[in-house]
Amino acid sequence: MFTYSELQAQDPDVYKTLIGEMQREQNGIELIASENYVSAPVLEALGSAFTNKYSEGYPGRRYYGGQEFTDQVENLAIDRAKKIFRCDHANVQPSSGAAANVAAYFAWMEPGDAILGMDLTHGGHLTHGAPVSHMSKLFRFVRYKMKDIETGEIDYDQMREVAKAEKPKIILAGFSAYPRELDYAKFKSIADDVGAIAMADMAHIAGLIAAGVLKNPFDFGFHMMTTTTHKTLRGPRGAMIMTKGTVGNPLKAPEKTIDNLPTLVDRSVFPGLQGGPHMHQTAAIAVALGEAIKPEFKEYAKQVLLNAKRMAETLMKAGVKLVTNGTDNHLMVIDCVKSWDLPGKDVEQLLDRVGITASKSTVPDDSRPPYSPSGLRIGSPAMTTRGMKEADTELLVGFMLKALEKRADDSALKSLHDEVIAFCRRFPVPGIAAETQK
Repeated sequence: MFTYSELQAQDPDVYKTLIGEMQREQNGIELIASENYVSAPVLEALGSAFTNKYSEGYPGRRYYGGQEFTDQVENLAIDRAKKIFRCDHANVQPSSGAAANVAAYFAWMEPGDAILGMDLTHGGHLTHGAPVSHMSKLFRFVRYKMKDIETGEIDYDQMREVAKAEKPKIILAGFSAYPRELDYAKFKSIADDVGAIAMADMAHIAGLIAAGVLKNPFDFGFHMMTTTTHKTLRGPRGAMIMTKGTVGNPLKAPEKTIDNLPTLVDRSVFPGLQGGPHMHQTAAIAVALGEAIKPEFKEYAKQVLLNAKRMAETLMKAGVKLVTNGTDNHLMVIDCVKSWDLPGKDVEQLLDRVGITASKSTVPDDSRPPYSPSGLRIGSPAMTTRGMKEADTELLVGFMLKALEKRADDSALKSLHDEVIAFCRRFPVPGIAAETQK
């Protein structure tokens, strides 16, 4: 375990905040569907000497000298990503998932071109065309939705009609708060019909795809996939863009053809979007991908799904309304207005008081504003990393329901928080300082 003794001696103020965060993580339950805990080896790579090195460019064609080991570690990350996701090329340099999506859009489209993506209130992400994003000012985003919010079925007929009318350059399969699995074959069929490329944003479920417990869009002929490297993949906060095709001459602007996608993506990331990659982040991605290849990771991913399903079943048995009435992946969205006549923001803040961290979320066609929506999104990846199983999810749901029941009783909430802390102490968080686990 890390001790951070040198940080403590040199900068006690920063040390205090770091220990406070580690204690918060150890003493609470992380149910935010997009968060997870990394292993000690991933943390070691993040804090390594690779943070000292500028490495603009790509392995074998950098702009600075001294790249022997940066090339090696980036190639390790690339090769592991290609093996895990069964793709032809991987760019592991994007600094975040949002940056990866921006680079992917610019690799294939021109300003004014259209993208067909999931409606944000039905589960889409900000980078899928939120009006507040810069991308919405450059590209024209059009939407598809669920046909039946009770089951989560996407309206693929409507998607096809919109695609024929709007002629998007990209048809985007992906989500931030959608609890079901997408029909990738239908996405690909619609993309083929209108001459678009099929792109998947698998940020949330990349780890579940890597483990083979959810379907891989590349197996259905998708052309491009973006993902973050944290969330279910349990790596550092970074991102990747993976494609089919072959890398051409990086110094020559390629034509926009499917075969040239790898080169188009590489040029879009650098020099198009960002400069020197964060090599400590790249090294940590390589470590996380190495972990994802191991049999233990597959068992983890299976348990993520088991825990999510049990949590959803337990909530629904208690009368809680879930969007799509369940889940096929790692997350679920509670309709807090229908369940407790409270906005999701209020429920999020209430659960924070007892050491349970969740995130507010819109529900389909939400009438409430985005900063105070009707829903609450929760997920099972982080709790599963700590070793929790199905029976533990039932206890977690019990804590949540008790907090809602006793929300006007400060004394009861304090007592409940103590119960949550005692429960959490049974499940150490990987990689954090030993003094926070005493």
